[in-house]
Amino acid sequence: MTPERHHEKAERFERSLALCGDADHEARIEGAMLAASHWINFALHALALAPPEKDFQHPYFLTDDERSTYDQALGPELLRAYDEIEDLRPFYVRGADADGATAGRRAIALLGLIRDGALAKSTGARPPAIESRPRTPARP
Repeated sequence: MTPERHHEKAERFERSLALCGDADHEARIEGAMLAASHWINFALHALALAPPEKDFQHPYFLTDDERSTYDQALGPELLRAYDEIEDLRPFYVRGADADGATAGRRAIALLGLIRDGALAKSTGARPPAIESRPRTPARP
């Protein structure tokens, strides 16, 4: 897929996410993950790090060399933010942990950081810093 198409899809997901409230935390987490993957692919293709026919899907599918290359090019904070969104899924989408609203808001915040970082990297600007948090949410 072309960088432009990834950009369009990411924006469409974000418009849909804007319609979700705190009670829709599962949709926020899943939607943030999908939009984030499009933003990352947008940057990877714009920087010619991946051909249009090879899309990033999940960090755990990456080889160590790919992860290292992407971290160096995009900054490790973008994939760490994506990892954090992925880490929310077992507890708040497939599971039923308490305070899903907070997890959903965190996913949206991480998506914003990924979007801003991908846009900045694709234009050569410095991406924003990502607030450090533990990768796995604390379980009650």
